[in-house]
Amino acid sequence: MSSHTTDSSAAIDELAQFKLRCAQALHTVRGLSDVIPGSTPRDALYTQGKVTLYRYRSGAKASRRPRVLIIYAQVNRPSVLDLEPDRSMIAGLLAHGLDVYLLDWGYPDRADRHTTLSDYVLRDIDRAVQTVGKSAPIHLLGVCQGGTLSLIYASLEPQRIKKLVTMVTPVDFQTDDNVLSKWVRGVDIKKLVASVGNVPGAWLNAAFLSLMPFRLTLQKYLTLVDHPDQQEVLATFLRMEQWIFDSPDQAGAAFAEFVTWFYQENRFVNGTLSLAGRAARLDALRMPILNIYATEDHLVPPAASKALGALVRSERYEELAVQTGHIGIYVGSRAHTLPPKIAAWLKRL
Repeated sequence: MSSHTTDSSAAIDELAQFKLRCAQALHTVRGLSDVIPGSTPRDALYTQGKVTLYRYRSGAKASRRPRVLIIYAQVNRPSVLDLEPDRSMIAGLLAHGLDVYLLDWGYPDRADRHTTLSDYVLRDIDRAVQTVGKSAPIHLLGVCQGGTLSLIYASLEPQRIKKLVTMVTPVDFQTDDNVLSKWVRGVDIKKLVASVGNVPGAWLNAAFLSLMPFRLTLQKYLTLVDHPDQQEVLATFLRMEQWIFDSPDQAGAAFAEFVTWFYQENRFVNGTLSLAGRAARLDALRMPILNIYATEDHLVPPAASKALGALVRSERYEELAVQTGHIGIYVGSRAHTLPPKIAAWLKRL
């Protein structure tokens, strides 16, 4: 038998096995009950427009727990922070003695197309901070784009923030390794928003996936068939898929401002950012800051996040590097190490 015949037979056998694993995976998925991201009980404190403030339940006495308000990105849903019991940043923060609140941006629609960054920061974040703090300073945890918004708010209202944690947060939007930034800088964002109003979330999701097309599309499905009969693995996969493709539309005015002011004009670095006539400079930040970044982040490269250290005046600025990617920092193998470190840092005098 020739080597060519042997190789062909091996390839046919491998293809048959792959087909069988695909069928097994499909059968397992069909047998799963509904899998929905978000597992920790919570209560809505209020809803204003599309925005809701949640408080997560804990058995500990509230008076003894430091209050932390999470501000997540607007381009995705915060459910990734509470994906499932064993992969929940929020459950981890609760377990380590924090009183956890979350500002949920909801789903903007056509009525929100004129909403600005000033509305989101000075109206929505400010109301949440004052509700959580009850006139006392609170801890703020800003994630990704939510970290950028948190930096803006903290620079304008520093007396309301006791400590600030930023996670995979872009600060310098024009680092050499920022592929997304290079794409966006060439977009006529005003013309785009004028023509579509709100920016469809599906467009942004497609753009993010195209940055790493093999890893974020084909590779994950190939990896899936390696566990065709493991319900827990497949349930996690489905929850992640739901989160990835649950992309809210973006309020046109705010999106145009964000792209223009940060990606195109890099206003944090240049010190030229202002909201409602008020200068929002990072050198106004003097509260303790913990800046967490992912070393393998393709959306917010480490240099884009680490730039924060040179722009603030905090005497207690610290950085924490996590060897993972942008999404892995929430749900990856090292994600469980973050809540105890964040809680310990917030509790430190």
